[in-house]
Amino acid sequence: MDLLSPSARLYLRPTQFADTPIGRDGEVARLAGGLQWFAAYELIAVEGGKRFLQRTIPVGELPDDARLQAIAARISAPRAALTLGERVLRMDQPLVMGILNMTPDSFSDGGAHLGNAEGAAGAGVDMGVAGAAIVDVGGESTRPGAETVWEGDEIKRVVPVIERLARSGAAVSIDTRKAGVMEAALAAGAHIVNDVAALLWDDRALEVVVKAGCPVVLMHSPDPKKGAHGGVMGGAYGDVLTETYDWLEARVEAVVAAGVDRAKILIDPGIGFGKSLSDNLALLNGLALFHGLGCPIVLGASRKRIVGALSNEAKAADRLGGSLALALKGAELGAQIVRVHDVFETAQALRVWRGMRDQALVGR
Repeated sequence: MDLLSPSARLYLRPTQFADTPIGRDGEVARLAGGLQWFAAYELIAVEGGKRFLQRTIPVGELPDDARLQAIAARISAPRAALTLGERVLRMDQPLVMGILNMTPDSFSDGGAHLGNAEGAAGAGVDMGVAGAAIVDVGGESTRPGAETVWEGDEIKRVVPVIERLARSGAAVSIDTRKAGVMEAALAAGAHIVNDVAALLWDDRALEVVVKAGCPVVLMHSPDPKKGAHGGVMGGAYGDVLTETYDWLEARVEAVVAAGVDRAKILIDPGIGFGKSLSDNLALLNGLALFHGLGCPIVLGASRKRIVGALSNEAKAADRLGGSLALALKGAELGAQIVRVHDVFETAQALRVWRGMRDQALVGR
């Protein structure tokens, strides 16, 4: 079977990360215009839904195939900065998105701020002081089995908080899958729509984002119309890494075709959403593959079940160490945004990581 046949699906995963590009012209490539450099690609070829080839190819020896060259160009291209109100967020280093849940039943911190808009906004401002570039406000739990919240109740939960945060100068995202909530949140001052359903759950959601011209995070889940977990808890994938990539690629193209600027689209592989432990681990280990889509990557793994599963069933409140490990793994693989509960600790960990990268990049 010819590797470069038109019917083969081709993927490139950056690998063999290098401490520094100094003295290695032509041997290493920059990852998404950021702090990481790599010396090789893992080339994956798929035919009929099955991988038939995996090969490591040095950066300087990539075949002169138009499809591979296009993917390589997207992998290395700098990601556009996001203009969020008065703030401009550059995508050349990992940023922290702080989670602010206005719910009674989120698996981790549900009920902590419900009914107290002033206190919640204060907590959001504190996240900014602690190092959050974005505060992500949500009014509906996406934990497995959570009930759907009426749109009006969700608006009442989030809008007063967003108004206060926007007045404070914070960059705010609205975590919702409902068009009406998106509209109300954007009118209140939110800057980004973060949708676990990738604008598929609500038929008007895409229209709202197109009209607003705002950045949007498209997250993968098995079947958004059936809820965040798609009616499954994992095990339904033949190849979770390439299938998630294909799904996000198709979704990005559809959203661009509808009128959203590609430079304003971010992607999230949806760790924990309708995926088994092995699925999640495969996505985390293969995260760099998603740079081939040319969009900033948002990684949301904070306090999730994967941490408990790998640490003696630790409860959500006791998953800080594991969450930091996953955030640093994301930074190592080039994720532009990590979405977390523990802002201070994550921001501190990333500052130390950044310090080590800076030193490596300037050489000895």
